[in-house]
Amino acid sequence: MLRLTFLGAAGTVTGSRHLIEVNDKRLLVDCGLFQGPKRNREKNWEPFPVDPSSIDAVMLTHAHIDHIGFLPAIVKHGFRGPIYCTKATADLAHVLLPDTGHLQEEEARWANKKGYSKHRPAKPLFTEEDAREVFQYLKPVDYGEHFEPAPGIRGKYRDTGHILGAGFLDLKNEESGKKIVFSGDLGRPTDAILRSPVPAYNADYLVMESTYGDRLHDEHFPVKELARVVNEAMDRGGVLVIPSFAVGRSQTLLYVLRELEEAGKIPSVPVYLDSPMANRALDVHKNHIPDLNLICRKKYIAGTRLFHPQKLNLSVTRQQSMAINSVQKNAIIISASGMVTGGRILHHLKERLSDPKHTVLFIGYQAQGTRGRTIVEGKESVKMFGQQVEIRANIERIDGFSGHADYNEMLAWMMGFNQAPERVFLVHGEPEAAEAMKGHIEKQFGWDTTVAVEDNHVLLDF
Repeated sequence: MLRLTFLGAAGTVTGSRHLIEVNDKRLLVDCGLFQGPKRNREKNWEPFPVDPSSIDAVMLTHAHIDHIGFLPAIVKHGFRGPIYCTKATADLAHVLLPDTGHLQEEEARWANKKGYSKHRPAKPLFTEEDAREVFQYLKPVDYGEHFEPAPGIRGKYRDTGHILGAGFLDLKNEESGKKIVFSGDLGRPTDAILRSPVPAYNADYLVMESTYGDRLHDEHFPVKELARVVNEAMDRGGVLVIPSFAVGRSQTLLYVLRELEEAGKIPSVPVYLDSPMANRALDVHKNHIPDLNLICRKKYIAGTRLFHPQKLNLSVTRQQSMAINSVQKNAIIISASGMVTGGRILHHLKERLSDPKHTVLFIGYQAQGTRGRTIVEGKESVKMFGQQVEIRANIERIDGFSGHADYNEMLAWMMGFNQAPERVFLVHGEPEAAEAMKGHIEKQFGWDTTVAVEDNHVLLDF
């Protein structure tokens, strides 16, 4: 028997942690931070449900922080096993984990300065140094390469798109032939730079994400819409500011801007990538060209610099970032964070948000309570650096850049299975999205589908 316990990403979209107990071994699929509302974030401070030192191996589906961000904490508390992942996931973890540790330290410093923490003194969940301790346990593998996380259990990854290095996890009991698949986060078949998700075969059980279980995207990648926004912004003689997630979204944006520029559909103007993390992630993308889709690989072989508009400026230092404040016309600034919750984007918006000649473009979901949400909702002002900043710039929004499959795309992926799973468990979705996805699966396939509940476990014949 296999015992599967949902330790996170059940009833919410973050904190992915799924515990497998089989053959007297404990395996953890993903080890993410809870993010979003305070009630979620507080879960990061609770004792881990099992002793980290008792976990034999961890397997990561991709490098987003809600899937890998708790690794430093379990290593800090005694985990010493291998952490399996794809090679690109390992490289992105080297970028994302230390940055997360640094942010934890900054938050603790700020809490001590302002005195708002219940703890005296406030301490970080883990430090940048703690994050670097994780690296020695990473065991990168290729897509399709077999590995053994526990005796008699064969694991392998297959590409799911979503972000560079993302893959669904396929675990097989070599003796019985039974197989359980963890989808991780599923990407889109229309992604500009990544491959389409590969279907799974002979899956007896499926642990499936449901993030967009109640939503549909526009069918086509929004290239024309982006060209319109860029051209209108340049016609006004202002600057186009794009808050963007540092990993995945920023690199895709650079690729599409270069494509439009090369096709003569937008003018060649200075493009500033102002985010140290986005710049490091850009290097990772350049080092993993074989993981990109066929079109990108062909262009690369032909000599195309995939992520380089003609006038690209990579801003890393604080001085380079501050120098961009003097840019007031005919330029594009891409900076983190994507929801304007912090980072260098705040400075660029503070400089330009009150001037109607400038444009701000949002290319991702803006969560409730974020500055990004305040701006797209059409409010008159937004608070930055302790003061209200008037919103008079042109505000644009394009939703088609999402790296998550919608429910039709998820159903289409499942349609590629060569057999019906005995049971499907839905994770990584808000309750409404997960329930909607359950309804779609049952209507389309008639499969036995359950919405996972946090801390609940199931026993499976494995």
